[in-house]
Amino acid sequence: MADQLLFNPRTYDPAHFDPETRRLLRATVDWFEDRGKRRLIEDYRSRAWLADFLAFAAKEGLFATFLTPASAADGHQDKRWDTARIAALNEIFGFYGLDYWYAWQVTILGLGPVWQSDNETARARAAELLSQGEVFAFGLSEKAHGADIYSTDMLLEPDGDGGFRATGSKYYIGNGNAAGLVSVFGRRTDVEGPDGYVFFAADSRHPAYHLVKNVVDSSKYVSEFRLEDYPVAADDVLHTGRAAFDAALNTVNVGKFNLCTASIGICEHAMYEAVTHAQNRILYGRPVTAFPHVRRELTDAYVRLVGMKLFSDRAVDYFRSAGPDDRRYLLFNPMTKMKVTTEGEKVIDLMWDVIAAKGFEKDTYFAQAATEIRGLPKLEGTVHVNLALILKFMGNHLLNPAEYAPVPTRRDAADDAFLFRQGPARGLGAIRFHDWRAAYDAFGHLPNVARLREQADALCEFITTAAPDEEQSRDLDLLLAVGQLFALVVHGQLILEQAGLTSLDEDVLDELFAVLVRDYSAHAVELHGKDSATADQQRWALSAVRRPVIDTDRSARVWQRVEALAGAYEMAP
Repeated sequence: MADQLLFNPRTYDPAHFDPETRRLLRATVDWFEDRGKRRLIEDYRSRAWLADFLAFAAKEGLFATFLTPASAADGHQDKRWDTARIAALNEIFGFYGLDYWYAWQVTILGLGPVWQSDNETARARAAELLSQGEVFAFGLSEKAHGADIYSTDMLLEPDGDGGFRATGSKYYIGNGNAAGLVSVFGRRTDVEGPDGYVFFAADSRHPAYHLVKNVVDSSKYVSEFRLEDYPVAADDVLHTGRAAFDAALNTVNVGKFNLCTASIGICEHAMYEAVTHAQNRILYGRPVTAFPHVRRELTDAYVRLVGMKLFSDRAVDYFRSAGPDDRRYLLFNPMTKMKVTTEGEKVIDLMWDVIAAKGFEKDTYFAQAATEIRGLPKLEGTVHVNLALILKFMGNHLLNPAEYAPVPTRRDAADDAFLFRQGPARGLGAIRFHDWRAAYDAFGHLPNVARLREQADALCEFITTAAPDEEQSRDLDLLLAVGQLFALVVHGQLILEQAGLTSLDEDVLDELFAVLVRDYSAHAVELHGKDSATADQQRWALSAVRRPVIDTDRSARVWQRVEALAGAYEMAP
């Protein structure tokens, strides 16, 4: 029987979606399965551009249906921006290859400034390009400055006719070789400060658009391009002034979320391969899976992956239910990007320790999974950037809860319009959250949930009695260790909420929390060793260390679920 917690193309039936969404998701799975594993791997190794895949997506109207908000859909009932089905497609793309996901992801980023714009001409143009099967690009980062948008050197000089001439280069821009529309961030030469920012639409096929190179050795086309005296008409201007700055950050808010489900898809495919190999591999006269350390590593990998899925699925609900008075998604978003993607690295590493040299072989998906999983924590802001962002919410989240109506599971066929009217990208420290304790209390009968709850309560004590002083607040190394502890509390909270909504097997849940208790203890020890940690902080750190509650029968039951993955799925040759 297939594991109901993991994606399996053999049994996949997204019946919870509307008929057209269900058809498109299944058609995408079938396209990859028909293509076969050998061709998929060969395309990856030969760095082939994704022309066949993009032709399929254009024929089916895949990007147009999933990425056109209702406000630009011209009455087309199946077109909407629906985070739940976008997440489902992220997972499928990750399962078959990150190159496919990347072309889709940077299209999402490129569309962000357009769908936030009041420029109806540009919006209609984008909708038409999507319907023609075009991809998009997000021209924000630069070689000298990275994503430091305060320092952009893309310069727009007024042309005297209400438009501009743009000159400058952009670096690390996905789809820059083929995008029908590139959303480009720059600044005017005649206006100082934030009022001079401009987001405008460019066409990669224009003679003044010069493609320099692909800066990575991959099927992903991560371009460097340069504009030379590029004509920017009034109809090409998407945002000006502070609104352009906000559009950049709010676009990343939307796009950042996609990394978590791509990571999940990668781990799922790799897990089928790893468990099947380990089960069939005979060492010293026994299957590799007979060794206790192998069982522990594969079980840890499995429950971590389940936790990734639970957290991400629940975060979708907060995204879709967000509004001007409920911005909790702004915490859960960097959590999906930072915590879920780094969990993905751990999942791959645990499995790789088991399958060892097999993980390098060229006829496996695992070989590319082990490479590609590394990239996701480093896109749309590094782990450190996202941890620093998460810290802004810690005080209010842990100590100052507010009342909110319960957020339901959001699988309804609705348009997530708020994501394109998020407003100014500020005020994060004032955002309030519902009481995190309720989720922990609902599963307080599970010993390891109760143990992590003890550690979470200890973190509240740390904030009130041993918080970093003014000087330590400038020590990002120390603060990031605190951020890891806070992230675990939030990670556990949404996992528990989703577990309650889905009636998750409590053996799996308690086994997962045993892993999280170990993680918390490891981060507490790390904090203890920081150079600037005070004596009080060091004492607190050691007092927060806990041993998970061991239950060999529970672990054996979870292992049976893992063992059942052997042979459950193998991609057609």
